[in-house]
Amino acid sequence: MQIRELGRSGLKVSVQGLGCMGMSEFYSGFDDVESVATIHRALELGVTFLDTADVYGPHKNEELVGKAIKGKRDQVVLATKFGIVRDPKNPNVRGVSGKPDYVRQSCEASLRRLGVETIDLYYQHRVDPNTPIEETVGAMAELVKAGKVRYLGLSEASPGTLRRAAKVHPIAALQTEYSLWTRDPEGEILATCRELGIGFVAYSPLGRGFLTGQFRKFDDLPADDYRRQSPRFQGENFQKNLELVRRVEEMAREKGCTASQLALAWVMAQGNDIVPIPGTKRRKYLEENVTASGVGLTKEDLRRIDEVFPPEAAAGARYPEHMMVLVNG
Repeated sequence: MQIRELGRSGLKVSVQGLGCMGMSEFYSGFDDVESVATIHRALELGVTFLDTADVYGPHKNEELVGKAIKGKRDQVVLATKFGIVRDPKNPNVRGVSGKPDYVRQSCEASLRRLGVETIDLYYQHRVDPNTPIEETVGAMAELVKAGKVRYLGLSEASPGTLRRAAKVHPIAALQTEYSLWTRDPEGEILATCRELGIGFVAYSPLGRGFLTGQFRKFDDLPADDYRRQSPRFQGENFQKNLELVRRVEEMAREKGCTASQLALAWVMAQGNDIVPIPGTKRRKYLEENVTASGVGLTKEDLRRIDEVFPPEAAAGARYPEHMMVLVNG
């Protein structure tokens, strides 16, 4: 497994990470034993960059990851996040907080659940519009000084917020959705990251599983699956997006790989400072994803992909309206 540095931060991670969210919530069909085995297999294959957050579960995912890495801490670059506030008694109600006291409390709780002394990369999950970013990052910087966190990151932050944050403390990474069907970061966001030496971590690089081709109709989604609420999986949007996936599948067949491998190879080909973190809770799909690192894409391949899957081609917003207001903060 190749290694990439996140921007100019000095933090080096595997060229592909593992998103652990779906192991505990949102995507239905949970099996902790298989999830732990998947994390262990990832480490065997050289995927050392693990991504979780306190909001996943809530809290259950950090506990699961902590269990999986016990005795293996030196093999892992561990990333987690704070900032989306959920009440375990009423998990559908959410808020956002970047208040300094909340930052400190969240970090202590994450360290406890993960069973570690230090978090390698600590992100603010969503920008709090009611707390100046300087105050939030200032509190995060105190965690670095205290040895509880090694590097800082932001998620779904705007270029302006990145600039303000970087004046307080170096930002190692911006985590934002990026894939063939979510090209929003191209342009100002990626340009700002590169100017400031900030690495880019692409979450949902497989379009929440849609780009794998495993969904052919809406009813393929389990009844309790979060994606049923996603605009891109509904009605006419589903059919339009399915046609795009069929084009990707056709190209993948020509390249001798799967659609998911082609989609991941495309993300990795967008720059040496970009690291995708596809999520899976099964070893089978992990092994398929890892092989994407060996899919070589020529300039002609990349041109053709843009032709069959143009930047603005995906139908529907990437989140429901009430969640879209929290991105690019």
